[in-house]
Amino acid sequence: MDNTVPVILTINCGSSSLKFALFDLSSIRLISQGNIQDIGRDSSIRLMDARGHEERVDQPVADLDAAIQFLVQLLNESYSPYTIHAIGHRIVQGGKEHYLPELITTDLLQAFETLIPLAPGHLPAEIKAIQAFENAYPGTPQVACFDTAFHKDMPFAARHFALPRHLWDDGLIRYGFHGLSYEYIYQQLKQFAPQEASGSVVIAHLGNGASMAVVKNGRSLDTTMGLTPTGGLVMSTRSGDLDPGVILYLLKEKHFISERALNELLNKESGLKGVSGSASDIKTLLEQEAKDQRAAEAVQLFCYQAKKYIGALTAAAGGINTLVFTGGIGVHAPLIRERICEGLEYLGIAVDPFLNDDRNDIISPSGSRVTVRVMATNEELIIAQHTQQCLQSHKTTHYGNTHT
Repeated sequence: MDNTVPVILTINCGSSSLKFALFDLSSIRLISQGNIQDIGRDSSIRLMDARGHEERVDQPVADLDAAIQFLVQLLNESYSPYTIHAIGHRIVQGGKEHYLPELITTDLLQAFETLIPLAPGHLPAEIKAIQAFENAYPGTPQVACFDTAFHKDMPFAARHFALPRHLWDDGLIRYGFHGLSYEYIYQQLKQFAPQEASGSVVIAHLGNGASMAVVKNGRSLDTTMGLTPTGGLVMSTRSGDLDPGVILYLLKEKHFISERALNELLNKESGLKGVSGSASDIKTLLEQEAKDQRAAEAVQLFCYQAKKYIGALTAAAGGINTLVFTGGIGVHAPLIRERICEGLEYLGIAVDPFLNDDRNDIISPSGSRVTVRVMATNEELIIAQHTQQCLQSHKTTHYGNTHT
């Protein structure tokens, strides 16, 4: 008799990172989680149990294949009391046809291959991870959970570019991303601050990849990322929004004749890294800004763009009652939160310097028109929930089809 505990494994795969978590299949209770960061560079591996006890593993991880191999070995050796019942994957882009969580099939994988131009920095790694776990756990159902789903019902004006309509039919529309993060934050607000959740909320997901969304009565009204995760805010190594003429200039005058070279410039050499000429992370730039003008200017540009987009999204909603900071920068960089909110008092947004630290979840002064919150996100929990629901739905559908 098999006495092992069935679990859901969640995979959140980036071009240089691999996050995973194990959840009890029936209760969706967290058992363990981990993060393999900076794959191919100065790799770091962090493992954490449900109580928050952390363990660090010093081991170089050369590439994504090595990261997956490490994880599979870790699961087999250190998590033997558990049986992986299903694997849920964060999928950045599902195109116009795929939003709801669905079982991964050969046909779906082929569809992902055609969508790579819409997310070249993410989809190849996600496809590779799906195939690797299929080899490691043959027959185990895998579920795709799409980052674009949260934004699928945005209003017409927010969803479309001013391009000829036949290009919309080809999939050139604004999809929006970080949807799993936004869904978690809204889910938490609905549970713990229902009055705020029923109003208008700007959620600022600020990390290596950064975006914002404005949510009204649970519906995404607009978001900063568009066709791809390159658009919108200044990011760690991504440019954010550009005048389309910049691309034409690069093609004509700087002779960027390959898509690969242009992608490298916009997604890996721009953003904070491009402006500073060195560092791509806010923590390092803040440490350097007093003596390095370029570092200071990178931080200034990041905060300015974030401030501008908060204003734009607030206008789109006709005013907001809540601003939430989340993501690595949003949660761990009080000085950045302060600089972003500085000057937004006319919108009812203010930060109390005595509350703006790592201990408080509300950092706005008492009585403020807009509540400013700091909330850690949990994409893995949303992936686990969607995976469980998809399996239940598939089981019910399959049972019904069998007995009709």
